[in-house]
Amino acid sequence: MQSARFLRFTRKAPVLLGMSLCAIAVSAKADFIKPGIITAGSDITFSPYEYMQNDKPAGFDIEMLNGIAKAVGMKAVNVDTRFPNLIPGLQGKRFDITNSSMYITPDRLKVIDMIPYLKTGEKIVTLKDSSYKPGIPDELCGHKIGTMAGTSFLQGLMTFSQQSCVAKGKPAISISEYPTDPQATQALLSKAVEAQITDVAVAQSVVDRLKGRVVITSDKLLYPVLVGFGVRKDDPHVKQTIEAGLKKFSQTPQYKALFSKYHFTPPTADDIRQLSAG
Repeated sequence: MQSARFLRFTRKAPVLLGMSLCAIAVSAKADFIKPGIITAGSDITFSPYEYMQNDKPAGFDIEMLNGIAKAVGMKAVNVDTRFPNLIPGLQGKRFDITNSSMYITPDRLKVIDMIPYLKTGEKIVTLKDSSYKPGIPDELCGHKIGTMAGTSFLQGLMTFSQQSCVAKGKPAISISEYPTDPQATQALLSKAVEAQITDVAVAQSVVDRLKGRVVITSDKLLYPVLVGFGVRKDDPHVKQTIEAGLKKFSQTPQYKALFSKYHFTPPTADDIRQLSAG
């Protein structure tokens, strides 16, 4: 009799175990705003990372998150949000993560967690027919420079202006902030600013799109940095899900093809160790 009861229990055990694993999986996704969906805040004005194509979000970041979502059996939805509003929107639970080529910085890590997925940096862009072609940050002192609001390179410019221009007796950099990167480029085209600081991939995209009207004047990558997804500190399940999806997606041919398509290079373990802020 005892053996029969034990047999019945052991036959049910796999079912019970399956139910437990299912419960864990559901729990792991319980912190997402919508079940089965990764809702991401994204400033969809930053080609080639994220932009609109045929009325749909497109670009490296969009494809990256789609691959991650698919790897964990979810769907990605990107909510167009201006860059300075991304972290407040994340904290206010308008979305689960930020997906907007956001640089990982010590200040950001104080308020959110970040998951690295790319290494990048900045370049300087000027008009092709301009006599002013700065190659290094020192040559920005006393000039009008445009950049997108809310970015780490805006903060870097402000710091550089005070510590490396003003403190050394040079004129400050005259910095103009714009809501989007294309507006900063438009200011350059209209000669409202003399140069623009932007991400290296965005700079190359602008050069290609404008067919040589602007050029990249800095040879070296300025301020190498990691790019990451932003997640709330009080949502460990969301972070764990994105990390698991990124790890799984990174082992696929689609992941390698994505980086090849955009001529990007994924960060190495050394990059993450050396460039991680905080």
